[in-house]
Amino acid sequence: MLNKKDFDGLRRQMDEIEIKREESIRLSREIIKLSKTIIYSVHRNDLPVAEKSMPEISSKIKKLMECKTHDEGHFRTAIQEFVEAACFLGFAKKCSIPSQKDLDVPAEHYLLGICDLSGELVRLAINSAIKGDYKLPLTIREFLDEVYGEMLKFDFRNSDLRRKFDGIKYDLKKLEDLALDIRMREK
Repeated sequence: MLNKKDFDGLRRQMDEIEIKREESIRLSREIIKLSKTIIYSVHRNDLPVAEKSMPEISSKIKKLMECKTHDEGHFRTAIQEFVEAACFLGFAKKCSIPSQKDLDVPAEHYLLGICDLSGELVRLAINSAIKGDYKLPLTIREFLDEVYGEMLKFDFRNSDLRRKFDGIKYDLKKLEDLALDIRMREK
């Protein structure tokens, strides 16, 4: 005979998993939206708006981590975007970035966010040069070169991390070309 109570229990477990999954999807969307707001605010040099969003996004990250759906794509994307935004803001404020421990996120997601950060730094460097600030692009080039040097020490297999890491090399090349143009103009 079939034990229907077992199936009732299984149904409840599956319903709980689905509720957590839906919550993690909602939180992920909110985190991604806040991350984009922070990044956009930093590009506009509106650091107070970016800083104002950090407590809210940090709270949502903690809730997302509690959902225990870490293997899902939306979770990975949200954490990466959070790391990218927090590090971009950190760089804009102090030319340094928060550590993985500071952000309390999984190592792989932190590294993926750092890889994404390079694109925003290139954009910031180019926009700074357009505005006549030639010091910041050189600082960014030096910083990204340091990041690239540290990440070279990893053995990334064929994965998203490897692909994104390779992107840093191309971003660094863009910054080197920009730095060369700046040095040529100085002469």
